[in-house]
Amino acid sequence: MASRDAEGQSSDASGGLFCDRGHHFEQAKAGYWSLLQPQDKKSAQAGDSDDAVEARRRWLQRGHMQGLVDRVRELAGQPCSAIGAQQPGWTVELGCGEGTFSQAIFESAAPDHYCGVELSKKALRLAARSWPAATWVLANADRRLPFADRSIQHVVSLFGRRPYQEIARVLADDARVLVVVPGPEDLIELRQQAQEVGQRKSRWQAIAEQFAEVGLGLLSHEQWKHSVSLQREALQDAMAMTYRAVRRSQQQRIEQLGNAEVTLNAEILLFDKASHVPTV
Repeated sequence: MASRDAEGQSSDASGGLFCDRGHHFEQAKAGYWSLLQPQDKKSAQAGDSDDAVEARRRWLQRGHMQGLVDRVRELAGQPCSAIGAQQPGWTVELGCGEGTFSQAIFESAAPDHYCGVELSKKALRLAARSWPAATWVLANADRRLPFADRSIQHVVSLFGRRPYQEIARVLADDARVLVVVPGPEDLIELRQQAQEVGQRKSRWQAIAEQFAEVGLGLLSHEQWKHSVSLQREALQDAMAMTYRAVRRSQQQRIEQLGNAEVTLNAEILLFDKASHVPTV
């Protein structure tokens, strides 16, 4: 007899999943669940390119983002008032990538209650291999999230997708959302070199307004900033893992650099269903 699991899907003794309409899903040999919709399966390159995935993995493993990891881990570990310390709720990360951030932040907390959602098969294979105890789902987070209404206690987006209407739908009462986006000075030196213009664009206010539309109030907003000296290979990875280096002319300008001092900058936003007054 099928039973409802914490992700809003049904499961049976064979380990498969099936939805209310009877569609059946098996776990891939690589260790993730594929819940892709037919329109996503037609894409020749769903999600980030393999090169971008590998570049991001190398970049994160260099440890330059450790300060951000430590702060996000601290914020993510704060219990929601309705959950209590004795019962950790499910944490869903949207756009989890290849799992380096995910494992570093969430492994020690509740690995049996973590689910990463990602559109790149390459990224999910790496994530499932590195952290097999977690749950990994291949799905397009910009479409309907594969979770039941009001079933998730923590939703996290670390430089990933943030479909605010779907996030609001799946959040349980008194749940929280943690969002991290690039800050206005993130990689500003590389953007100036590659694009020959360095725009400082702040995103957090527009994000806060979107979330307010669906009843999610801003609990806190803070910036993380760090300066680091990078060699050429790290500079190339920093650009390759973003959408900023799509033009060959921009890549060539980066390749001309040797070592460079680079600014890393992120905006950290924490939301919940109960707060309505922004805190800067």
